[in-house]
Amino acid sequence: MKESACREERGPTNLVVESLAFSEIPGQSKLFLDYQSDPNSLSTFYPNVVSSITTLLNHAAEVLRNYPDHRGDVCDVLLQQNRRFGASQKTLENIERLRQGDCVAVLTGQQAGILGGPLYTVHKALTVIKAAEELTKNGTPAVPIFWAATEDHDFAEIAEAFNIDASGRLVDLVIKGDPQNESKPVGSIVISYDDAEAIAEHLESLSSTEFTDSTKEMFRDCWKAGSTYGLAFCSFIAKIFASYGLIVVDPMSPKLKEISAPLIVSAINEQKTTAVSLLQRDAELLTAGYHSQVVIDQESVPLFWINDAGERRALKATHDGQFRINGEREMISSEWLIEKVAAEPERFSPGVMLRPVVQDYLFPTICYFGGGAEIAYFAQNSEVYRVLGRPSTPIFHRQSFTIVEAKHGRTLNKFELEFKDLFQGFDALLPLIIERFINPSAAESFAETEETINSELGKLAAELNKIDPTLAANLATRQRKIAYHIAALQKKFHRVQGERDETVDRQLRTAFAELFPRSGLQERSVGLATYFGRHGNYCIDWLYEAIDLNDKGHRIIYL
Repeated sequence: MKESACREERGPTNLVVESLAFSEIPGQSKLFLDYQSDPNSLSTFYPNVVSSITTLLNHAAEVLRNYPDHRGDVCDVLLQQNRRFGASQKTLENIERLRQGDCVAVLTGQQAGILGGPLYTVHKALTVIKAAEELTKNGTPAVPIFWAATEDHDFAEIAEAFNIDASGRLVDLVIKGDPQNESKPVGSIVISYDDAEAIAEHLESLSSTEFTDSTKEMFRDCWKAGSTYGLAFCSFIAKIFASYGLIVVDPMSPKLKEISAPLIVSAINEQKTTAVSLLQRDAELLTAGYHSQVVIDQESVPLFWINDAGERRALKATHDGQFRINGEREMISSEWLIEKVAAEPERFSPGVMLRPVVQDYLFPTICYFGGGAEIAYFAQNSEVYRVLGRPSTPIFHRQSFTIVEAKHGRTLNKFELEFKDLFQGFDALLPLIIERFINPSAAESFAETEETINSELGKLAAELNKIDPTLAANLATRQRKIAYHIAALQKKFHRVQGERDETVDRQLRTAFAELFPRSGLQERSVGLATYFGRHGNYCIDWLYEAIDLNDKGHRIIYL
């Protein structure tokens, strides 16, 4: 299905948008696909499931009724943080709107990736912006909030970035990081001079356009030596969505930790019940035919401890009701932990199973927009909500996009390809294109030769079988060898023909590099710098205009 979306500012007056069902995209989990097709059928795992933004309006009263009275304190933190991030006036106004007792929040979040991470970070942010506007328009005041996952301590997960260079190749940036920072929350790690230099050098690979210099400057200004990766990411998000009023939250704030302390105490007191409930839910998911989500055992505690070195260490429970910090042998009591929550709440960091509950304790969250994996997590951690006495939050899949620029659109049209044909892979698709468009006569000769050989050998086999069946069997073996050698020759023909026709080879390779990089969707690898460098910040507006909250498919935008 194709449709048009308004396109503002530069370029043609409209975009052509095509929707592709996720069931046609390889690598999707069964739970995610079932949730997309019929979320109401999974109400056992998603107690407050809501099928659309329209029906979500009825959920606002429950959210406001269950929200603790700490709006003022939370908004004070948001105001301070967003001013530090260089927020726009519209963002500051949205924070003031959130102070009002009838305002709800639409949340999403993402790790603090270098150069903003993959494109789906942008897709998440734009989705919550659009959803908040739709809710407000329909009588439920709402603001968009982006939770920067600065507390995560796996630096390797955020230390890689991809861009498309001037020649159309996918280029990779990997920041190795200091081993001494290995277990520290990424948001607290300071960007070294060498890391800033590596990032700046990576940006030199961008195509040269009228927007290239400003794009490089914007990214360098955020990821500069002496700043932290958390501040760089939050400032970047605040900057590119300034005109949309997106509120950014850094959860490492000591004040936010203090506000969420009662929930942390409950998580400590209910550790055993939580672990048992999560194990039971995991079993239920397996029985229903779904895969396990987050691995849980009886010792699991949905909390981390920040030690004196600033390292984030998992807490573990023992069989006798004690606790220990991962990597340490000393046993500690729940009473000791609870005392620490009161005295030093900044020492505690929620894990993936508790994080959504903390988010929805801090904010009047009417819904969360996440990716397929986050949707799967919610099927499990709805039990954490239940055990801790909090209503679970409805979750929707974020908008999902592939941007097809004109040159790649022409390549697809030239070879009569649809976007989903790329899922076959380059090695499978190139021979088909050669045989259909580049050298169909040779391909026809191979087919005719194979057919002739099979026909003649079939006749010979019939005659031999009359004389001695073992001769026919021997011929069958030789026939298979002949077929193998012809196939090998045909494969070599494809390779040589592809190399001779450099234009076709280049067009197809660059299309794969940008549209289906690393055998996955574009949004999971390519970063925003590629499109900012080519089109400026107009690409943010184009993506926003292409959003359709009622479309649960992957949206392909043809520029």
